Amino acid sequence: MDNWNKPSVISYKRWRNPELRGEANFVGQNDEVQGTDNEICTIAAPRLDSGRRESASRPGFDQTEETFTLDDAVEAIGFGKFQCKLSILTGLSWIGDAMEMMILSILSPQLHCEWRLPSYQVAIITAVVFVGMGFGSPTWGNMSDKYGRKVGLIICMCWTLFYGLLSAFAPVYGWLLVLRGLVGFGVSGAPQAVTMYSEFLPVKARGTCIMLIAAFWAIGAVFEVLLALWIMPTLGWRWLLGLSTIPMAIFVCFSFWLPESPRFDMLMGKTEEAVATLTRIAKENGKEMPKGKMAASKKNDRGRIKDLFSPQYWRTTLLLCFIWFANAFSYYGIVLLTTELFQSKDSCGTTQGAKIEPSCSLECKYLTSADYKDLLWTTLAEFPGLLVILLLVDHIGRKRSMAMCFFMFSLCILPLYACVGRLSLTILIFVARAFISGGYQVVFVYTPEVFPTENRALAMGTCSAMARAGSLITPFVAQVMLRTSVNLTLSMYLCCSLLAGIVSLILPIETLGRGLQESNLDQEAERQTTTTTPPSYGATGC
Repeated sequence: MDNWNKPSVISYKRWRNPELRGEANFVGQNDEVQGTDNEICTIAAPRLDSGRRESASRPGFDQTEETFTLDDAVEAIGFGKFQCKLSILTGLSWIGDAMEMMILSILSPQLHCEWRLPSYQVAIITAVVFVGMGFGSPTWGNMSDKYGRKVGLIICMCWTLFYGLLSAFAPVYGWLLVLRGLVGFGVSGAPQAVTMYSEFLPVKARGTCIMLIAAFWAIGAVFEVLLALWIMPTLGWRWLLGLSTIPMAIFVCFSFWLPESPRFDMLMGKTEEAVATLTRIAKENGKEMPKGKMAASKKNDRGRIKDLFSPQYWRTTLLLCFIWFANAFSYYGIVLLTTELFQSKDSCGTTQGAKIEPSCSLECKYLTSADYKDLLWTTLAEFPGLLVILLLVDHIGRKRSMAMCFFMFSLCILPLYACVGRLSLTILIFVARAFISGGYQVVFVYTPEVFPTENRALAMGTCSAMARAGSLITPFVAQVMLRTSVNLTLSMYLCCSLLAGIVSLILPIETLGRGLQESNLDQEAERQTTTTTPPSYGATGC
C-alpha cells in the first residue's frame, strides 16, 4: 500500500537484441516515450524555456506544485495603476533630460553677448556637454547592470540636479565649462529610465507605452522654451539654469516610491524580493499573481562589455550603434540647420551658396520673442512625429518603422538642394524633424527589447554613447561645413540617413511581440530545446 503513494518512474532503453526484452533489463533512464526495435528514443533533458510553466512532483503526494516564470507574472499583472504612476515618475527624468539639452540653444547666444565670448568658445559650451555624455552613458549603463536600475537612475538624477544648480552660480567661463560637462555626464543616465520602465511592461503594451513615455521629452523641450520666454527677459540665464532643474528635484523627492526591477532581482538570485515586488504591483493593479512558486533564474555575470559582442549579439550591437549615431547626427543636425537657414534673409542665397562668416567674431544678437516663438513651433514638430510612429510601431514592426523614418527624413532633405521659399522651407524642416524624432523614439523601444536583462542597461548606455558622438560631430557639419558648401552639408545628412534606413532593415532580430530575454543563456536554451525535442509519433512509435 505504501508503494502506491510513490511516484512512478518509467524507464526505457534502446533495444538492440529483441530476446533481452524484459523488465529486469530496463536501464534507469527517464524519458517520455518507449522505443521499438529499430527506433532511438531521445532522453528528455530538463527544459530551460523561461516562458513556459513546469510542474515538479512532490515525493509522497499525488499532487503537483505548479511553477511560473517572471514573464508569466508580468503578463498576468498586466498594465494598470502601477505602470501609470511609473510612467509619470520616469517621465520626469525625461523632462529634465530634454530641458538640459534644449537649454543649450538658449544659453549659447546669451553668453555670447553677455560675456563677449568668441564663436569657438560658445561652441565649446555645447561640445563639453556632449563629451560628458559620451563618458557618462556607458558608465551609468554598467552601474545599472551591476547595482540595479533604481540605484543607477536615482544617482544620475541626483548628480545632474546638484551640478545643474551649481551651474547657475558659475562665476567665470572656465567654471561653467567644468560644471556643464559634469551635467552632461549625469544627464546621460536618463535613458536608463526606459530600461527600467520596459522591464515592468507586458509584451502587448511595451511598444506603445515606451513611445508614450517618450512624449515627455517633447513636453520637456516645449516647457524649456516657454520657461525661457518668461524668464530670460527679466531674470536672466542664471535663473533659467536653476529653474530648469525642477523636474529632476521632483523626481528625487518621490524616488523612494520606485521599486527595483524584479527582472534584475531575479538575475541577482533575489527571488523573494522579486516576488514581493510583483505581489505589490498585482495588488495595486487589482490583479492576482499566478498560482504556485516562481521558478528561479540562473545567476550570471552582468554588465560585461564583451557580452554585447558575443556570437549572437555582435552584429546587432554594431548595427544599432550606427543607427543611434545616425539618429542623433540627423536630429541635432536638422535643429541646427533650422536656425542657420532661417537666419538668412535670402533663402535662395542660403541654399545655393556658402554662408559668409561675420567679420567680427564678437558680434552678437540677443534672442527675441519672435525667435523663441519660431523655436517653439519647430519643437512642436515632435508631437505629430510621435503620433505617426505610435500608430505604426506595433503594426509594421520596429525595424520597418525605423527605416521609414530615415527614408522620409531623406525625402525631406532632397528639396533643400533647390531654391525654396520660406514657407516651403518651414514645412520641409517641420516634417523632417517630425520623422527623425519619431525614429529616435523607436530605437529607444527596440534596444531594451533586443538585449537580455543581464546587459540591457549597458547596451543602452553604449548605444547612447554612440549617439553622443553623433551629437558632437553634427555642429561642425551643420554650422562649420555649411559656411563652405551647403550642398555638401545636405549630402552628409542625406547619405547618413539613407544608409541608416538600410541598416535598420538588415537588423537580424525583429522584437515585435517578443518577450524580454533574461540572459544570453535563454536563446541557447531555446535552440537546444528545438533540436532535442523529440518529434510526435503515432501510437506505436516513440
